[in-house]
Amino acid sequence: MYSIILFVVFLVAGFVLMERSRSTGRINLRRGAMTCFILAPLMLLGTSFVIVKQDSIGQLKRIYLGSSMKTGQIIAFDGENGPQARILGPGFHLIPFVTVIYDTENFPVVQVPQGEYGVLIARDGAPLAPKQFIARGWDTDEFTNMLDAEYFLTHGGQKGPQLSVLKPGTYRINRYLFDIKLYPALNVQAGEVAVIKSNVQEIENCPTAEELAMDEGSQGSGSAISVQLVPKGCIGVWDEPLLPGRYYLNQEAWTPTLIPTRVRTWVYRGGYEKRRIDLTVGDDGKIHQESSTRTILKPPNAADEAIVVTVEGWRIPLDVRVVVQVDPSNAPRVVASVGGLQEVEDRIVTPALRSIVRNVAGAPGRQALDLINKRDVLESLVEKAIFPEGFKAGVSIKEVRFGDPAIPPELLVARQRQQLAGQLESTYEREREAQTKRIAVEKSRATADQQGVLVAAQIAVQVAEQEKEQSRLRGEGEKLRLIEIAKGQKAQTDVLGKDRVYQLAILEKVLAAAVANPDIVKIPSILVQGSGGGFEGPAAILGASNLVQSLGTQTGSGQQPAGQ
Repeated sequence: MYSIILFVVFLVAGFVLMERSRSTGRINLRRGAMTCFILAPLMLLGTSFVIVKQDSIGQLKRIYLGSSMKTGQIIAFDGENGPQARILGPGFHLIPFVTVIYDTENFPVVQVPQGEYGVLIARDGAPLAPKQFIARGWDTDEFTNMLDAEYFLTHGGQKGPQLSVLKPGTYRINRYLFDIKLYPALNVQAGEVAVIKSNVQEIENCPTAEELAMDEGSQGSGSAISVQLVPKGCIGVWDEPLLPGRYYLNQEAWTPTLIPTRVRTWVYRGGYEKRRIDLTVGDDGKIHQESSTRTILKPPNAADEAIVVTVEGWRIPLDVRVVVQVDPSNAPRVVASVGGLQEVEDRIVTPALRSIVRNVAGAPGRQALDLINKRDVLESLVEKAIFPEGFKAGVSIKEVRFGDPAIPPELLVARQRQQLAGQLESTYEREREAQTKRIAVEKSRATADQQGVLVAAQIAVQVAEQEKEQSRLRGEGEKLRLIEIAKGQKAQTDVLGKDRVYQLAILEKVLAAAVANPDIVKIPSILVQGSGGGFEGPAAILGASNLVQSLGTQTGSGQQPAGQ
C-alpha cells in the first residue's frame, strides 16, 4: 500500500515538473530530472522495510518477479511466488522493494497455556506412507529445527497431523505452513494409572502377532483371559502403564485409559420389598404383633440390585459388598481383556458373583437362618470361589461381605417371642429383686431415722440390767445379813432365853419408832400395870398410843391400857 502511494506521488510530481512552460512552451527536462533524482531514493527506502511488533511474527507472500511453485506445493522458497517459508521476527527488517514484491501479514505468536498441548497440522510436506495416519515424530534435539518451515520441508517433514506436540510455552511458527489445535494434557492422579493403546510404532523390532500369541500361551494354563500386550513404543496396548503425573501425549496417536488402583467397593443392594413383624408388650403383659412392608430401592451408586437366593423354598434378598483392587502391573491386562473396571464389573464379576452366591447359600442342607448364624462361613466360601473369576481379568478381589438378609418374618417370630418372653421373665425377676432391695433400703432408712430412740432404749436396757444386778446383790447382802442376825439371835436365845430375846427385840423396835417419830413419846400421867411381861416401862413412855395397844395385844395380857 505504501509503495503504491509513493509511486503515484512520484508520477504526479514528475508530470507536474515536466509540464510545458506557459511562457516558453517547452518541457522543463532539467527540473524533472532533478526531481526524479531526489525522489527515487526516498521511494526505494519507503518500499524496502518492514516493522514487526514484539508479540507478532511477520509472514511474506510473494506476488511479483518470482518463479512458479511445483504442482501440489503450498509453501514457496526464495525466488518462488506464493507463501514464503521464511518468517520475520520482531523488529525492523530492510528488504529491497519488500512492500512492492510481497504482501506482508502479521500473526500473533502461538501461546500454549499450562495444562494443555498443541498439535501441529502441516499443510505442506512429504505425503504420508500408505499405513501412516499421522506424520512421524521428531527427536527432542531436532524438534526446535522442525518448527522452521524451511528445515521442515527440506528434511523430510510430512504433510498432515504431526506426532510431536507443542508443550506449554510461546512459539513463532509459520502459520502458512502449520495450523495449531490445543488439547488438555493427560493428568494421571494419585491412586490411578494410565494404560496406553498406541496407534504408532516408535521403535524397531516389535513382536509380531504370532510371537505375541505364542508368548501369551506360554504364560499360564489358560485360566486367565487371553490378551496380547506389547512393549512400550509398539502398536497395541503397552505392557507398562503410565504412573501418576502429567503427560503431553498426542491423543491422536496414543489413547489413554485411566484405571483406578485404590481399593474400591461394589455394592449389590435394594430392589425388593422387605416385610417385618414388630412385637410389642401391652399393659396387660401380653405380646402383640403387627406386620409392615417397605420398599428397599437400589442406591444410585450401587453396582446392582441385591442378590436373591432360594433357601428351604424361601426367596431371600441378600445385600452383598465386594472389595476389589487393581494392581498397577495388572492394569494393562484389564484394558486389553475387557476395557475397564466398569466392564469388569458388568461382564465378569457381577454374573459370576450372583451365580456363586446362589450356589453357596442354596446348597443342600442349608437353612435360611444360616445367612445370619453362619454368615462368616458363607462369606469365606463365596470369597474363595469368586477370586479366580476376578483374576481372569486382572482384578484382585480382596473380600466379600454379606449385609442383612431379608429373612421372611414368619421364620423369626417364634424366636422373637421366645426371646421377648425370656426378657420379660428376667425383667420381672429383676423387678422383684429391686423391690426386695428397696424394702431393705427403706428399713435401713427407718432404722437410721429412729437411731436416737434405739440408743435410748439400749441404754435403758443396760440400766435395767445394772439395776437388776444391783437388786440381786442387795438381796444376797440382806440374806447374808439376816442369816448372821439369825445366828446372833439364836446364840442370844441360847444365853437369855426366848422370852428375853423377844422382849429385847420389841424394845429395839419401840426405840427405833420413837427415834423416827418423837411425837409418840409422852410423859406418863397414868399408872401402867402389867403382868410382868416387860412392856410396862415403854407403855408408860408412849402413853395411850396405838403402839402400846398393839404391844399389849401381841403379849396376850388381856389388860386394856388405862385412859388419861
